[in-house]
Amino acid sequence: MCGRYSITADGQQITLRFGVQVAGDWQAHYNAAPSQHLPVILNRDPQSVQWLRWGLVPHWAKDPSIGHKMINARAETLLEKPSFREPLRKRRCLVLADGYYEWQATPQGKQPMRFVLEDAQPFAMAGLWEEWNAGATPLATFTVITTSANPMAAAVHNRMPVILEPETERDWLNPDADLADLLPLLTPFAGEKMQVYPVSTRLNSPSNDDPSLIARI
Repeated sequence: MCGRYSITADGQQITLRFGVQVAGDWQAHYNAAPSQHLPVILNRDPQSVQWLRWGLVPHWAKDPSIGHKMINARAETLLEKPSFREPLRKRRCLVLADGYYEWQATPQGKQPMRFVLEDAQPFAMAGLWEEWNAGATPLATFTVITTSANPMAAAVHNRMPVILEPETERDWLNPDADLADLLPLLTPFAGEKMQVYPVSTRLNSPSNDDPSLIARI
């Protein structure tokens, strides 16, 4: 699963990398966690960044707390799950990141590991989004799609987020795209284009969110 990630690039870097407008105050996240509002690009408005809450709440849900259980969506079963089937067809998004975390079992306990691209640049994880309107105010949420880990990442965890190649990001957002063309995009990112290193166990607490969390130890 992918339960934590980082997006530490500033708004200007995001504009240059993804060709979008970044409105308002940009906030870096070194320890992005479920239930936080985080930057995504929606297929509904692919020219700007929106801030949605992590943890998908289906539009038909009676209670928004279901989002705590839906931070990830398995690529292999998207069409089988009612919660993800419609968003896959109609509501796709790019989840902006520049690293993600998994915990590796060691004799000393679980060690958080940070996965980044080889060039340490921002990337987009494939996501789905929803709007829930049963409460006093509308709630927009998202989930991160995961797939089987590549051999490098599998040494730490058997799953990884779907990291899209830059040339396929706009395909993922294309409202007219055929599912037959989109599903093949949901594959493991090449391990030779990534690197991984250990970081502080302070990452274990979502209340910690500062630059020291991404430093190699």
